[in-house]
Amino acid sequence: MTQRIYMIRHARPASAWGGGEDDPGLDLEGVRQALAACRTLMDLPAAERPSRLVSSPLRRCRETAQPLAEALAAPVEVIAEVGEIPTPQDLAPKARGPWLRAALAGRWPDIRGDLDYEAWRRGVYGAVLARPGAAVFSHFVAINAIVSLVEGRSEVISFRPDHAAITVFAVEADRLKLVQRGREAVTGVL
Repeated sequence: MTQRIYMIRHARPASAWGGGEDDPGLDLEGVRQALAACRTLMDLPAAERPSRLVSSPLRRCRETAQPLAEALAAPVEVIAEVGEIPTPQDLAPKARGPWLRAALAGRWPDIRGDLDYEAWRRGVYGAVLARPGAAVFSHFVAINAIVSLVEGRSEVISFRPDHAAITVFAVEADRLKLVQRGREAVTGVL
């Protein structure tokens, strides 16, 4: 049987993007979304369920992973490679929003900053590929990084995964193949 990898965008955080808190947990709706994602994954046939859990270090991802960790009685491996896209280190906090909006509107090779964002994108891909059978709790941009690589696209945004949406990949011949995109957000809000 082909190994699957499930990438789950974190559920809705208590503080919106740019809302002031650096590392918010989930709000009440986010908790409901995390429970729903857990039920969806637990409803899979036993052979298709995730066998390991991986999360971004950020609290919203770790809290989204928690219901599944409890249901599977499994630990969560926390790795930075599936975290948020790094912003330039010398960027003032108020400049992060405009920088990110410009990055999201463009192409991977054109992102400006103090790091190679094409290499970051490949790093996300490699970290996920190295964890067949995993449920990976991550972020909007990291999920798009993988989808764009799999589809051979240079645009930063390939689609708009909603909170707690599950994107499914298959591992075939040491590569990721997109099986199903997660549910898309109905608003332009990330």
